[in-house]
Amino acid sequence: MSENSYPALDLIDEHGQSFTYKMQGPGDFQRPSSPISSRKVYAAAHVIPQMGADNTPGSAAVIDWETTLAYRHELWSYGLGVADAMDTAQRGMGLDYAATCELIDRSAQEAAAVIAENRYPALAGLTVRDILACGVGTDQLAVESVEPGQLQEVTGAYLEMLRLVEGSGAKSILMCSRALAKAARNPEDYVQVYGTLLEAAQEPVILHWLGEMFDPQLAGYWGTSDLGEATAVFQSILEKYSDKIDGVKVSLLDAEHEKQLRAALPSGIRLYTGDDFNYPELIDGDGELHSDALLGIFAAIYPAASAALQAFDASDSARGRAILDSTRELGLHIFSAPTIYYKTGIAFLSWLNGHQSGFQMVGGLQAGRSLPHLVRTFVLADTAGLLLKPEMAAERMEQLLAVYGVKESTRSLSGVS
Repeated sequence: MSENSYPALDLIDEHGQSFTYKMQGPGDFQRPSSPISSRKVYAAAHVIPQMGADNTPGSAAVIDWETTLAYRHELWSYGLGVADAMDTAQRGMGLDYAATCELIDRSAQEAAAVIAENRYPALAGLTVRDILACGVGTDQLAVESVEPGQLQEVTGAYLEMLRLVEGSGAKSILMCSRALAKAARNPEDYVQVYGTLLEAAQEPVILHWLGEMFDPQLAGYWGTSDLGEATAVFQSILEKYSDKIDGVKVSLLDAEHEKQLRAALPSGIRLYTGDDFNYPELIDGDGELHSDALLGIFAAIYPAASAALQAFDASDSARGRAILDSTRELGLHIFSAPTIYYKTGIAFLSWLNGHQSGFQMVGGLQAGRSLPHLVRTFVLADTAGLLLKPEMAAERMEQLLAVYGVKESTRSLSGVS
């Protein structure tokens, strides 16, 4: 398709004013022919509901397993690992415990089949743990029923899920726990619980530090609201159990803090950036140290992320950085406050690109962003070359405008051009 033939649409801005936008078309993003080697990365993937199910707030998640797993195949085919059953999959925001357990089991079986069949050149020689890491949490506990000091109950819930993830063959990610944030009375309680979990782990795990901008119920995690003191508690765990830790996943949206922590990590522990604002500079590094990645934004920008990582592999860091920089404005927008609703933008792009038949999410979370926000997401994604099927994306964007009542009709809704 030539540049002149890309669709033009009438959109609205944040003030409700109309403007005409001419699409720029997809970028030249190729799947890798061999595994990515210079950085270790996981894209935190979302889940896709059955479109005819009851996807209202409070309802049990009814997942479209075929399309949900197909999305993981798409990520794998571009050489990215998948981080599953994380907050991007609406953990604690619509994905109930039963659905979480089934997601882990199904994703692990799919990953094992991909490896056994040598399905994608980008994964040649890798293991299930290399391509799939799953969150270990405490979802089975009702947070409102947890009282301060109930560490045994929280630890038991963690251990139950740790056994589930390790039994699946996936790498374990010890997620931050709302229940622990409520049960812990001081930093020592966190050290006690995490120590028990790390001693029980059969394989090295990833420790997850999720900031309160992603989940307000995690305020004061590690037993203090002071970042420096919290970091000291976190580092004490890393130093004592370094042989049980593959890496740390830090989602605080604070690049300088991450650089300082990265420089202080015990030998052999990776820093998986979870900074969806500053990932280009953190993954690029400072010439001596760089961050690996475990990012929700990678589920939205995976073709560009893969191209950037391939450039880093080829020792062309300038090109790799430039590609990541071209997606940064989109990342800033998708993860803008209230950041907890970033998942809506990822599902929206999945729909625009044809990976799901409708713009729905479990728990009705598709309502988490306004129409002007979604329009801006559309424009920024196109600018970054990430709307891979422009005609489909344009048609679906027009459908959304019509449903929202700001456009009278579209070809696909009326059948009339």
